[in-house]
Amino acid sequence: MRHRIFIAINLPENIKKKLEDFQSKWPELPVRWTKPENLHITLVFLGYLTDEELLEVCKITKEVASRNQSFFIELKKIYYGPPKKPPRMIWVEGEKSLELGKLQKDLENSFLTSPIKGIKEPEIRPYTLHITLGRIRQWEFRRLEPEERPEIDEEISLSFKVNSIEVMESQLKRGGTGYAALESFSLKS
Repeated sequence: MRHRIFIAINLPENIKKKLEDFQSKWPELPVRWTKPENLHITLVFLGYLTDEELLEVCKITKEVASRNQSFFIELKKIYYGPPKKPPRMIWVEGEKSLELGKLQKDLENSFLTSPIKGIKEPEIRPYTLHITLGRIRQWEFRRLEPEERPEIDEEISLSFKVNSIEVMESQLKRGGTGYAALESFSLKS
């Protein structure tokens, strides 16, 4: 059996609730909002893996977690994403973090040097902390006149401590994609 796997930071319930409150600010926008239970920060996407590869992913993720300190994340802005392109999503952006960058790079490098075929080469674009708050329904969005589209450029201030990282599986379901945490690994305190 193959599993669609990624490594992520899951958000605390209070942060998910606050982000869900922001989703209700733009009811007229043609967006498929991310369910609160699915809000997360992707660190590394690995793709479809076998059971054996999944065991190796858990081993590598545990090793990486044991080398990295827990840290704080600051969420600072909600806007159309990705930047400098036609809007496809509503994003929550976080403050740049040395600890997060180090953790993400450590994961990426560890998977690049492993026998797992999920990552073939390092990401060229710099890692940007973002959370997908919703995906724009393109054909409906294009039908709106530009002046009818709400401006989304919301300054926010939400902070939480990251104590663990999770091996996640993406599962296609009738009501959309769902995510399940398969394993959770604590960072150093």
